[in-house]
Amino acid sequence: MSIWTDAKGRRHVGIMVAGRRIHRILPAGATAGDAKQLEADLTKRLTAPKRAPGDPLIVELMPLYIDHAQTTRWPDQAEHCAKRIQPWLVGFKASESREVAAKIIKDLKPVYAPATINRSLAALKKALSIAWELGMTEVNHGSVVKSLPPNNKREVFLSLEEVHRLAEHCPEGVQAAIWIALYTGARRGEILSMQQDDVGQHSLTIHARNTKTLRTRVIPIVDPLWRWLSVLPLPYKDHEGLKSGFQRARERAGMEHVHFHDLRHSCASILIASGADLYTVSKILGHAAVTTTQRYAHMQVEQQREALAKAFA
Repeated sequence: MSIWTDAKGRRHVGIMVAGRRIHRILPAGATAGDAKQLEADLTKRLTAPKRAPGDPLIVELMPLYIDHAQTTRWPDQAEHCAKRIQPWLVGFKASESREVAAKIIKDLKPVYAPATINRSLAALKKALSIAWELGMTEVNHGSVVKSLPPNNKREVFLSLEEVHRLAEHCPEGVQAAIWIALYTGARRGEILSMQQDDVGQHSLTIHARNTKTLRTRVIPIVDPLWRWLSVLPLPYKDHEGLKSGFQRARERAGMEHVHFHDLRHSCASILIASGADLYTVSKILGHAAVTTTQRYAHMQVEQQREALAKAFA
């Protein structure tokens, strides 16, 4: 048994009992006491008397994932992803996971984006994997659960006028989230984690523990942003509160096609339209590599085309 901290400051717990090894990574900010408690819980689970491996019902295994979700960076989101697919699991055994996954994909595809479906499939896959680690099944049935190909090529870029129209239909908390997203390029989770202490005299700090890349980001504050930073922290306990408020707003504005993440893309498009280069955009958005920002390269090409056409008309 061992506990260690990696280069990014996240605590790890690894235990081995009877030849079985389990490794867990605690969320950023977890204490040494949290790691000790997790180590004790895992040890108790592995050393408890077990029934012979069999073919349990999947619904009996999902609580294993719910327990695991508490050690992730966003436990509420992880638990919500698991609960989303609960109705499709009833009556099916672990060995039928392939069929269950296929039915989940078929029924959810018309309603949810591939990335959303994949998060729920990942919860199913992890529950089955944990069951195998604990000796509850002979094989890892999670290995047959496959994700959908991602479709991340949304190109919905809002103008300032469109953002104003959307924001007019929101309560103050949602308005603040919308404008902070546009003026900083921050993700929804990053905005929900912001506190007044993160607001400096000239810049806004997004701490590593709250970012997708686990890297601290410092963003200069433009004048129109000050009004909305005064609302921090936002009056929402989790992602679902902001999500539902945003959905109601886009319906009232007649902009049902707009996703909250489109505000981040819109920040990039407005920056490029104002003459910013891709490296600067990548730093503001917090991309781990400038290659991620290449999706916006075609906008620069269009700008260059217009400049050439104007120069040589």
